[in-house]
Amino acid sequence: MKLHLPTAEIYAPDDIAAPEALSRTTHLAISAHQDDLEIMASDGILKCFQQRDRWFTGVVVTDGAGSPRDDLYREYTDEQMKVVRRKEQKKAAYVGEYAAVVLLDYPSSAVKSAAETRVIADLAEVLRATRPEVVYTHNLADKHDTHVAVALRTIAAIRSLRTAERPEKLFGCEVWRDLDWPTDTDKVAFDLSAHENLQASLVGIFDSQICGGKRYDLATQGRRRAHATYAASHGTDTATAMTYALDLSLLITDAALDPWTYVNGYIERFQGEVKKRLATLSGAKA
Repeated sequence: MKLHLPTAEIYAPDDIAAPEALSRTTHLAISAHQDDLEIMASDGILKCFQQRDRWFTGVVVTDGAGSPRDDLYREYTDEQMKVVRRKEQKKAAYVGEYAAVVLLDYPSSAVKSAAETRVIADLAEVLRATRPEVVYTHNLADKHDTHVAVALRTIAAIRSLRTAERPEKLFGCEVWRDLDWPTDTDKVAFDLSAHENLQASLVGIFDSQICGGKRYDLATQGRRRAHATYAASHGTDTATAMTYALDLSLLITDAALDPWTYVNGYIERFQGEVKKRLATLSGAKA
């Protein structure tokens, strides 16, 4: 597998050669930044943790240069932050027992450029090398431009593959926008009750972000616990932690389907649910 940037890297925590490490992948996550994998794709990480027949691989598309910084990292240059964030991502891969982590090392500007084809080509190469059953990426309603761009490049990369090479499922996961807003029938709920200690450890590894001014460790665990409790208003909790995703699989089976049209369907169904409830309770016509 040949990636475009000379600074790109494939890291296998158990020191297995890259082709073998990647080929064992069953669950693949494609994220914008270092630590996004651990925030959005814990379902895949947990499903594969200490399993002989299931392996999680993560792809980080950007170099992490533009992250906010404070405290110990206040005076770090972008180049120094890139080194730190790469090291942190490798530590997380080791602790989480990933099959591999692929660091593509693109600047965010390249990922957000619709004219930049190398990102799509690299993602297609990774997908061919891994042949995953399931892919996790960012959701198309995320409020972070780079996250949405990565989701769009992921869809384009999968569409470029032969049908037999495509994953069975593609999920758009939550980072910079919660996904509790879609109707209950529209969202996918992942039970993350198991290994809460591991989940906390993985997000906590990214000290440059937490010490640097963003308590992603507390916020991520808090959101998962809140989702578990607020999932149903008339029933007891069935999980202690939960995260949501949108099933984007139709976008990879129907290459003619426009991403906005697909996401707008979720918005319209949410709008319809709110409108109907208000009309019913106010006595007005929906």
